[in-house]
Amino acid sequence: MDDKRWRDPGFLAAAQVWIDERLSELGITRTGEPSQPHVYPWSTVLRVPAEGGDVWFKANDDSLRHEALIAQRLAARRPEAGPPLLASDAATGWMLLDDAGDSLRALVERERSLDRWLDVLPLYASVQLDLAADVEDLLQAGVPDMRLAVLPEAYSRLLDEVGAEQRFRDAAPMVSQLCAELASYELPELLQHDDLHDGQVFFHNGQYRVLDWGDACISHPFFTLSVTLEGVLSWGLDDIADSVDTTPFRDAYLSGFGGGDLAAAVKPALRLGWVCRAINGHIPGDDKATLTRLRMFLDGHP
Repeated sequence: MDDKRWRDPGFLAAAQVWIDERLSELGITRTGEPSQPHVYPWSTVLRVPAEGGDVWFKANDDSLRHEALIAQRLAARRPEAGPPLLASDAATGWMLLDDAGDSLRALVERERSLDRWLDVLPLYASVQLDLAADVEDLLQAGVPDMRLAVLPEAYSRLLDEVGAEQRFRDAAPMVSQLCAELASYELPELLQHDDLHDGQVFFHNGQYRVLDWGDACISHPFFTLSVTLEGVLSWGLDDIADSVDTTPFRDAYLSGFGGGDLAAAVKPALRLGWVCRAINGHIPGDDKATLTRLRMFLDGHP
């Protein structure tokens, strides 16, 4: 997988025609030429100068095309909490977005505080629950199925693909046991962002927004906490492992599900969330990131 197609003049010309047509429909005037600040093998983003402020075009690889449908459903169910969608095309996966505001990462660095996460996490949990009725449609549209019933087999297939060492193969029964344990809590399996870090959350006019749903899947909702708690918050402001007690952040998230006795479910979810992330985020040929996530599953550290 490479990023040459996103720089291809034919693609860029077609994208600009689509952008101009959508802006015209919205009554917005483009005021300059688009720039291309983000180019990855799986997606690209164009910044488009426009009357009233920049707007943003996003295109995804075919495997992530479903992000446009997710953005449409978020716009219908929770427009204030998702991508500020101006236009989208589910067939191509193209999207046109209004500016999302300041990134949570920038705010955390400026304020030297993680406290904003205490507001973000229950908001995000409520978004997951509000899209419960869309789960089957999203699965049919190609959003990856990472539900508990399919995770053990998908784990074994991944190990073969990356040539994982024996200790990961020996852990296959553990994956099945943890799935059974987590299933016993009888929580619904929902849309799950699968990469919820401070670069994916924005703040605008007093409202937090969760963006970049390209890695999203349908899974146990608590799988989110692996990346957010263990991959981000536990490292604190100075990138020091286990320097922050993540309990208040865990409880803030669980409050969106009613709190109660759900804290016990987080323990198996944290381990299985890394299994989900390893499978769902695996890019053929890039085994390094996948093996890091597998170590997070088994060892609790990179």
